[in-house]
Amino acid sequence: MSSLTSSQHTFRRDLAASGQMLRRRALALTRNAQQVDDLVQDTMERALRFERSYEPGSNFAAWLTRILHNAFMSQCRRRGIERRVLQRIALMERGERQAPLQPWLSPKLEQALDELPEKIGSVVRLVDLHDMTYGEAAGLLEVPVGTVMSRLHRGRKRLASSLAEPPRARGEGSVAYAA
Repeated sequence: MSSLTSSQHTFRRDLAASGQMLRRRALALTRNAQQVDDLVQDTMERALRFERSYEPGSNFAAWLTRILHNAFMSQCRRRGIERRVLQRIALMERGERQAPLQPWLSPKLEQALDELPEKIGSVVRLVDLHDMTYGEAAGLLEVPVGTVMSRLHRGRKRLASSLAEPPRARGEGSVAYAA
């Protein structure tokens, strides 16, 4: 069995000491006490796996927080994918059509959301579908609050224009009045 170098020992000591900080930040992200332990464990596993990428002397807490945010986003995507797959399997077994990703979203809205550029779509999803504040979304995406606000504005504007009914041609279902 190989022994740890002094930098590896320091890394592991600092990682163990960061547990409470990670728990607080994980709770702020998940807002769910049951998910905190899973997220912290995932973060610590990733930190150990990528220990070589950490530069000694740099901000260890910031490095861990970045890993925590990435793990959180991965878990959100994974949960969303798992939920959709399970819903679709259940529907296929019953012989029904596929359900929308979110039961309250129309297929047209889902398609419009999928067509948004990733940076804009992620802000719209976080703020409008996951009820995050601008500050929470900005922290998660590591962008200024103003960037979140402008992306959200552009995203909502694009959604509105893609969901707008095309104007009807004259005479199609409209009543023409003679003057």
